[in-house]
Amino acid sequence: MCGIVGYVGHKKAAPILIHGLKRLEYRGYDSAGMVTIDKNGANRFRVVGRVQNLDHAISDIDLKMTCGIAHTRWATHGKPTETNAHPHTDNEGRYYLVHNGIIENHAKLRSQLESEGVEFVSETDTEALVHLISKFHDQSLETAVEKALRHVEGTFGIAVTCIDEPSKIVCGRRGSPIVLGVGMNEMFVASDVSALIQYTDQVIYLEDNEMAVVTPDEYQIRTLDNKPIARETLQIEWTMEDEDLGSFPHYMLKEIFEQPTTVDNAMRGRVVLGEGCSKLGGLQSKIDQIKRLKKIVIVSCGTSYHAGMVGRYIFEQLTDTAVEVELASEFRYRKLRLDETTGVLAISQSGETADTLAAIREARRKGALTIGLVNVVGSTIARETDVGVYCHAGPEIGVASTKIFVSQLVILNLIALLIGRYQSVSLSEGVDLLKAMMELPSQIQQILSRAAQIEDLARRFTKVQSFLFIGRQLHYPVALEGALKLKEISYIHAEGYAAGEMKHGPISLIDADFPTIAIATKDATYEKMISNIQEIRARSGPIIAVATEGDIGIRESADMVMYIPETHDLLQPILSVIPLQLFAYYCALYRGCEIDKPRNLAKSVTVE
Repeated sequence: MCGIVGYVGHKKAAPILIHGLKRLEYRGYDSAGMVTIDKNGANRFRVVGRVQNLDHAISDIDLKMTCGIAHTRWATHGKPTETNAHPHTDNEGRYYLVHNGIIENHAKLRSQLESEGVEFVSETDTEALVHLISKFHDQSLETAVEKALRHVEGTFGIAVTCIDEPSKIVCGRRGSPIVLGVGMNEMFVASDVSALIQYTDQVIYLEDNEMAVVTPDEYQIRTLDNKPIARETLQIEWTMEDEDLGSFPHYMLKEIFEQPTTVDNAMRGRVVLGEGCSKLGGLQSKIDQIKRLKKIVIVSCGTSYHAGMVGRYIFEQLTDTAVEVELASEFRYRKLRLDETTGVLAISQSGETADTLAAIREARRKGALTIGLVNVVGSTIARETDVGVYCHAGPEIGVASTKIFVSQLVILNLIALLIGRYQSVSLSEGVDLLKAMMELPSQIQQILSRAAQIEDLARRFTKVQSFLFIGRQLHYPVALEGALKLKEISYIHAEGYAAGEMKHGPISLIDADFPTIAIATKDATYEKMISNIQEIRARSGPIIAVATEGDIGIRESADMVMYIPETHDLLQPILSVIPLQLFAYYCALYRGCEIDKPRNLAKSVTVE
């Protein structure tokens, strides 16, 4: 969940490291640090807080070194302090290391090293590893790293430098991503391609239990057992323009407003209207097996889990296949009965989510077909699943996911339709769904054109302490997602509930100071939702409704209404979530919150 950047080449390393950290700050922002080295020694700087504090700390210093590593931290072991910030070093100040992940046996290593006279200065698990590398350095840096990693239990993505070999970075990976960037007479290391796109579009992803040695002129990849590996570079799809804020004050707002394009990209080349079907090239190699699956298990976390919950309803409507949805963090700890008749669909924005990755590895061990739905090309889940589909949504920088959720819902419809057309979905049903999907970009734009109205509404509620979100069927997970967005970035306590469960406890909370957002669009559950709204009104609870355009009658039940265009029932969540995203954004804005970097959160959860 932290960010790593490394550079070795012919340019000054410091500006490149700082730029890379700023690009990765959404992965962790409670402290930051960097070290640059040459034959004369090392210059290390560490600060508490944001990367801009580190930038200020070095602004008046001319750092000419052309090799260095840097880190932005999301704390796991030890509080956010300068002492706990990376890079960590050994007692002699020869070796410097940045690390993502968790060294699970760090206490045992620490005790052993302390008994040998090593002095520890931090609370982190990482420090044990740099001392271990120092202990084993009798030949080359890469040999020392290789020997040290054999003693490590847990997960790591690391980059290591040594003042004795000042034109070399050694990196390694197990469970936490590391990517190499290949330039002209220069090499880059990072935990995410976002740090690299200004400098190169050629990258190489390390696999688990691999390490790489990079110098200005070359890279060498090998296993931790010292077996050489040849791997071709991949081309990054994104550009710097994709990550520019433009005229938007925050990435979250930019990404909300990108959703018409996001939906269009998710459908591009995948709609076969004349056949009422979708075309997904990433699934084609296993399509015979996919259409015979007896069960699909969707595994995901956070916002992607909510997308999976919507996906269950979509698959139930369009296919004859049994569907389950599981939190990836719980999946592999259950006694699961999986075999070749089961498909496990893993949904992850980053493609690096640790729990989801562990789930698909367990599924493969049991013989299930694994399917990936990710946004990042070349990510670990994309590489390790049998088949998969990319979102092609471009980078999502805001920690609170918005456009990827919508993209995932579009693609879940496409996957389910592909399977359903082999089963019981008729041509006309398929055509109707696809035609409705093609209207989505313009319909989303209609909702976005009313952002000022939603802003005015949000301003009225910035002082409340709690919110309730309710919905039924496909809109139950949208209620969960709306509540998650609000608490993620505004810190207002919010709960999402299935509306039919209100009488089983939550209604006791309702009073004049406890508002409810009710998703009450025109569908099969509309009358039931109106009844739930009336129950809340009878207890003086303020009601904001998300309703279908033209539904004037809802104004008799709700105090305020946010309208969405009419669409196919299965596509309603794609539209109904957008007013909730905007509402959360504007609540956070008027509460003065850090919208793109909410406290205690990071974008890519690469530790369990």
